[in-house]
Amino acid sequence: MVASVAIVTDGILTGEYTVNHKKTHSQTLLPMLDDLVTMVGLDLSEIDAIAVAGGPGSFTGLRIGSATAKGLGLALDKPIVSVPTVDALAYNLYGAEGLICPMMDARRQQVYTGLYHFEGSEMVTDLAQTPMEIGKIADRINAEGKPVTLLGDGVPVYLDRLKELLTVPYRIAPPHVNRQRAAAVGALGELYYREGKIQTAAEHTPDYLRLSQAEREYAEKLATGKKDGK
Repeated sequence: MVASVAIVTDGILTGEYTVNHKKTHSQTLLPMLDDLVTMVGLDLSEIDAIAVAGGPGSFTGLRIGSATAKGLGLALDKPIVSVPTVDALAYNLYGAEGLICPMMDARRQQVYTGLYHFEGSEMVTDLAQTPMEIGKIADRINAEGKPVTLLGDGVPVYLDRLKELLTVPYRIAPPHVNRQRAAAVGALGELYYREGKIQTAAEHTPDYLRLSQAEREYAEKLATGKKDGK
């Protein structure tokens, strides 16, 4: 649902444009970027790099985001910084105490999720982003035995089950930080850029984490064919 663009300049959020509304990102992303660039008076040739949420996420949304980043990177001759989407979602809660558990609805009773905590200014990954059944991530959170903050669009979808399953104290992040934000992608992107974690525009590909529905159905068809001796 979320389409978001931001400009981060030397540790300062210069501008951000975020919309959480059911519209195709191909209709919104470039106009949003154009509006933001115009508003702050930025010449895109002046930027150092382009950070993009590299996945997981909806297949269409990821392709649009990556294609836009690649196109800009090629046109401007700028590097790409691919930021894991779940990591960036967790980074919204910079400095929070206890565990941070982003949950993006992945359908089929699954979420794209991970577990994080902060040690001073460093975000530590306890469980790298992965697709997981809601019961399994609840078990993992309980095993950690620490209070947890939940965020992401998967939380309201599975909140009733989480209330039943979680045995540790939990809270839900407030509205201004409980969805994807380009500001967090840009902030992490700035850190990664300084660390040399960059790609060329030609090298960048999105990280889907699991097969698309069409690929899953094709694999199931092949498996069924082999089973039947066809």
